[in-house]
Amino acid sequence: MTEVRTTSTSENTGNAGNTRTVQTLHTADLDTATREAVRKLLDEAFEGDFGDQDWEHCLGGVHALVWEESELVGHGSLVQRRLLHGGRALRAGYLEGVGVRSDRRGLGHGKAVLEALERVIRGAYEVGALSSAEDALDFYASRGWQRWQGPTAVLTPTGVVRTEGDDGGVFVLPVTARLDPTRVLVCDWRDGDVW
Repeated sequence: MTEVRTTSTSENTGNAGNTRTVQTLHTADLDTATREAVRKLLDEAFEGDFGDQDWEHCLGGVHALVWEESELVGHGSLVQRRLLHGGRALRAGYLEGVGVRSDRRGLGHGKAVLEALERVIRGAYEVGALSSAEDALDFYASRGWQRWQGPTAVLTPTGVVRTEGDDGGVFVLPVTARLDPTRVLVCDWRDGDVW
């Protein structure tokens, strides 16, 4: 028998008495209604620039869900990936689908998502990683994420290929891995956006 573990914390958001609840759980434990609510939230948060492959990248790991009462207002997921750096394959917790409903931004919901997922990164991975949209660069930097200064690349079925378009948008959160942020960082292959 598998035990389902759900972690949640509650706090008052200071807005009309709304209580924020942060819940973390695995993709396998998301019921259909919650999956549909997450996908709808991400479609809205990314203003239509969130496709099926982006959704696929969010699945198979731990989700942080932020609720105000019964309304889903924030989401982020953490999936395991491999990063190659300095001759090693690093076990990385990779952030995907971090978004907050547009009318609930600026209230600490994004911070709550990151706090929940960073706890998992620090307890289970050698390094955290993510690819940031231009408008979120300062947000991740303010949380201690380090912008990768060196070149980025992907390990494709035919070898390592540079991903110049992703340079400057990749962030890492070192845990136990020794990193030189001026050297190349290579991610594992996947369909869609590789970073």
